[in-house]
Amino acid sequence: MPHTITPSELLIRQRLNALTRSMPGAQQGDPLLLHQARVATRRLREALPIVTRGSRRLKLERTVRRLTRALGPVRELDVALETLEAMTAGGDAPRGAIAKLRQVVREERQRLHVEMRSRVGRVDLDKLRRRAAAAASKGQSHTARGRTRDPKRIARARLRAARRAVRLREAIEKAAGIYLPDRLHEVRIAVKKLRYAMEIARELSGSRGEARIRTLREAQDLLGRMHDHEVLIARVRGMQGSSKAPNLRVSGDLDRLVRRLETECRQIHGHYMALRKKLLAICDHTAGGSASRNPPHVRRPGAAERTRLSRSSAA
Repeated sequence: MPHTITPSELLIRQRLNALTRSMPGAQQGDPLLLHQARVATRRLREALPIVTRGSRRLKLERTVRRLTRALGPVRELDVALETLEAMTAGGDAPRGAIAKLRQVVREERQRLHVEMRSRVGRVDLDKLRRRAAAAASKGQSHTARGRTRDPKRIARARLRAARRAVRLREAIEKAAGIYLPDRLHEVRIAVKKLRYAMEIARELSGSRGEARIRTLREAQDLLGRMHDHEVLIARVRGMQGSSKAPNLRVSGDLDRLVRRLETECRQIHGHYMALRKKLLAICDHTAGGSASRNPPHVRRPGAAERTRLSRSSAA
């Protein structure tokens, strides 16, 4: 009798296929495939706790996390180059500043690309693929054998999504309505994790619900652009204060570029604030109404940490 592929196995296989398809091109430096490979590692990491536990899960997660971290620095520079290209196409950006910044970023990318290839090359992708696929097929509950769907894994996925929703609500409330880049970055990370968790729960259960995931994707894109702008601003400021500082004219253009990026950040923040109410509603729905309570599986800061946070906020 042929083996029937369950949704749990399909969940892992799809993510592994996306990773193995994109990784060769990513190693060669293709920006799009590098982005796809990094997304695949994140989606795979979110799926692993659903299909396996214990030391096997920890080993697999460590391996995938190594890939995510290896791809990250080059991906960040690719985003910076994409942002600069878009600003150039707009026609009203300071071209001298952009040209200088693009040159610096490309030089750094070449150096980091060599390092990335070395780090990725130390990961045995074939072994990762075999072990992750085996974990998905062997870890099913006894009650689910012979069934298409595994109720225990579906429940585990929904519980994980609920926990992600609680953490997103906490991040949104901490960020409040003020433009605080670090706190908004935490919101972005929490949005991304909840989106991936909800996608997994939907795939395992066969649900067709998509509207909430679309809202999360929209918020993730908004906050992602904001974060990318902030990273680029920091890079400009760092270049101005380094030994590679340009002449006064280009430095003035860089100041104009920073002001433009800062203006766009605040415009994006306005769009995020318009989505905030919807995001909180998604949190409450996904957490089953428990988002405002203090469930035992979510760590709350201790007294010392609360004091430190309040001091940093006051500063």
